[in-house]
Amino acid sequence: MITELEVKDLLRRGGYIADETISTAVFLALRMEKPILIEGPPGVGKTGLAKTLSEVMDFPLVRLQCYEGIDEGKALYDWEYGKQLLYTQLLRTQLDSYLSESADLRAAVERLSAEESLFFSRNFLVQRPILRSFLSEKRSLLLIDEIDRSGDEFEALLLECLSDFQVSVPELGVIPARNRPLAILTSNGTRMISDALRRRCLFLYIGYPEFDREVAIVRARFPELCEGLARQMVEFLRKARELNLRKPPSVSETLDWAQVLSILHTKQLTPEVVANTVGVIAKHQADLQQVNELAAQVMG
Repeated sequence: MITELEVKDLLRRGGYIADETISTAVFLALRMEKPILIEGPPGVGKTGLAKTLSEVMDFPLVRLQCYEGIDEGKALYDWEYGKQLLYTQLLRTQLDSYLSESADLRAAVERLSAEESLFFSRNFLVQRPILRSFLSEKRSLLLIDEIDRSGDEFEALLLECLSDFQVSVPELGVIPARNRPLAILTSNGTRMISDALRRRCLFLYIGYPEFDREVAIVRARFPELCEGLARQMVEFLRKARELNLRKPPSVSETLDWAQVLSILHTKQLTPEVVANTVGVIAKHQADLQQVNELAAQVMG
């Protein structure tokens, strides 16, 4: 059985710098076979954690991107109606002969109803992400991304899936998971997730990393960037997050900016460098001026 330290080391080798809270939550989720609900601002590494775990644990990634209006037909299972219709047409001759032996229309309907299970068998079942993850030959990582974009009805659908790791199909009965996946749900906190769903999950909040960890994240991804520049840009971005920006720069912007500065062979941040690359870290016109003014203030 893997240990907490091994989890942290695996993540580090996969390029994800985790703190003790993150590695402990992952360790417990693996040990207890419980889903993790991860909340936090956009771009702090929630989805990245799931992707890295998939790689380092060698769990196939099965991703379900949530959106308003998502239902069981997109998340759990659906019936392959086109294939059912094709089989019906191919078997028409046999069906005609089979039903011609019925005394009347009612008897023909009853006789046909007795055979309908043939058309609602696993041969015609379309496995959507959750069921596909449950029936995977190998333990998988099920990522239910941005659950806060879905509605209350969809959350209710997940309760059985995430507590018992099974899917109920009225025509087939209960389908248990062949291998329980490591399930990770992410939320940007745009909507309150129900207590019923929270109760079925371990909870992990990932916010903006502390200074040293964010520098380590940059250095792990872009080792060619000198440490002095990495520390300077992280310090600047932390100040930018204190501004009242419409979209504060997150860790994803930190990494994008590090890549840009690496491409440009930048050695030191100046107001000119910030002005030329500000579109990487500020995403609204109203934010651009504030970030440039901050650069002039702290670097001028």
